[in-house]
Amino acid sequence: MNPLAGYKPSRNSNPGCSDLITMAERELSAFFNAVTQLFGSEQAQVSAEDWLHELIEIDGLPTSAREWRLITAKVSTRLASRVNASSLSTEFTNA
Repeated sequence: MNPLAGYKPSRNSNPGCSDLITMAERELSAFFNAVTQLFGSEQAQVSAEDWLHELIEIDGLPTSAREWRLITAKVSTRLASRVNASSLSTEFTNA
């Protein structure tokens, strides 16, 4: 699922860019694995897509772990809303 996993920077690329790619890979991978363990692979897939969409929407690449975590925090809020809505829907159908 990690679209950045096969990325190999060229020899002429900026080393700072490869550091940013590594930070992105680590953050998305950790988030994906946590969501998979807690909520299952379906929610992990949707959340990873949300994470990538959030990354596309910002101006420029984050340059610190803190900025990458802000993306994860925003997407986690969406995940929580989805999970809560799903729980409420299940609760009402089972009542």
